[in-house]
Amino acid sequence: MEQHRAVVVGAGIGGLTAAVALHRDGWQVTVLERAADLAPVGAGIGLAPNSQRALDVIGLGDRVRELAAWQGDGGMRAPDGRWLARTNAKAAAARFGGPLVLLHRATLVEILTSALPEGTVRTGAAATLADPGDDHRPARLTTPEGEIEAELVVAADGIRSAIRHALFPEHPGTRYAGCTTWRVVVPAPARPFAPHETWGAGRLWGTQPLKDGRIYAYAMAAAPAGGRAPDDEKAELLRLFGDWHHPVPEILAAVDPDQVLRHDVHHLPDPLPAFHRGRVALLGDAAHAMMPSLGQGGNQAIEDAVVLAHHARSAGFDPGRALGAYTADRLPRTTAIVRKAARTGALTLLSARPAVALRSALVGAVSRFGPGLVLRGFDGIADWHPPVAPPSRVS
Repeated sequence: MEQHRAVVVGAGIGGLTAAVALHRDGWQVTVLERAADLAPVGAGIGLAPNSQRALDVIGLGDRVRELAAWQGDGGMRAPDGRWLARTNAKAAAARFGGPLVLLHRATLVEILTSALPEGTVRTGAAATLADPGDDHRPARLTTPEGEIEAELVVAADGIRSAIRHALFPEHPGTRYAGCTTWRVVVPAPARPFAPHETWGAGRLWGTQPLKDGRIYAYAMAAAPAGGRAPDDEKAELLRLFGDWHHPVPEILAAVDPDQVLRHDVHHLPDPLPAFHRGRVALLGDAAHAMMPSLGQGGNQAIEDAVVLAHHARSAGFDPGRALGAYTADRLPRTTAIVRKAARTGALTLLSARPAVALRSALVGAVSRFGPGLVLRGFDGIADWHPPVAPPSRVS
C-alpha cells in the first residue's frame, strides 16, 4: 500500500507530537527545524490531564505521568504570603481525571523524539511554503536542499509563523498582550514550601516543583513591548519580586543571571478563518497563540496534533474533507480558550489598589467553598477527551 508523505515545519512540542501521531498511523514523516539543533531550550511546561489523554493516543501518556511531582496542598497567595485560595493535587486529579505534571520542555522533547525513527528530524532546515496544494496537487516547500512535495504539510512554525501569513495574508496577526514573562529553573530551596501562584498589583509569580528535585519558577508583569532590564534580568526580578513571601527571595538568590529567559507575550485575539488551506494545516501557536495565564498553550498544541492525525487517518487521504474536519473540531475550542486566557490575564494584571483588593476578596470568598470551586475555571478545558480511544494501558 502506498505510504502517504507528511512534512512538519517546526520541531516544537506541537510539531513533534504531530510527527509521532502521523508516524504511528503509517505516514512517512519528515520534520524540518530551522534551528541548528534541538539543544535544550525553554524552561518548564505544565501538562494538564487533557494533553495527557492526547498523549495516551500515541502511547506516551504514562511516561509523562511518571514525572508528576505535585503532591499535597497548593494554591493562590498574596505577595505578603496570605493564602487567597487553596487547592490540592488530589482534588485536581479527582476533578479532571489525572494529575498536573510539571516537567522541563527538554524532557518532553526527548520523550517525543524517542518515538520517531532516526533521521526524521532535520535541523538547520528552514522551509518556505511555495504552494499549499489542493485536492489534485501536492503541497510544495522550498528548502536549502531543494523543493519538497508532500500530501500534507503541518505548519508548527510558532507564534511568528511565516506559513500562517502566507495562507492568510489579510489576517492582522499577533498582538502584544501588554506584559512580559520570565522563567527560571533552579535547585530547590532548603526550606520547604507549597506550590503556589502569587498575584500582586500588575505582577504574578509562580513556584512549582519538578520531579528531578529542581524548581520551575515563572513571573509575569505589565510592561511596554520590547523592554529589557538596564542591568540584567535577575536584577529586574529582584526589583519586582525580591520582597515577596518565601520561597521567592530564596529562588531569586539561586538564579544565574545568564539563565533567566524573558519573553514579551503576544497572542492571536482575532481568530483565523480556518486552520487549514489546501493541504496545509496550522497547529499550536501558529494557529492560536494565547496568553500563558491558563497554562494551556502547549496543551492545546498537543491536542491539535492528535486531532489532526485522527482526521488524516485514511487510506485514501482526502485533504479537503480531513482538514475541514480538523478546523471544525479545533477552531471553536481554541478560540474560546484564547479568549478565556486573555480575560484571566487581564484579571492577573490589575494594578489599581482598589481593583486588586476586590480581586483578592472575591478569590478568597470563592475558596471558602472548597478547592472544587477554585478548579472550576478549568472545566471544559482540562476534562477534554480525544476523539479516539487510546490503546489499553498495561497496569
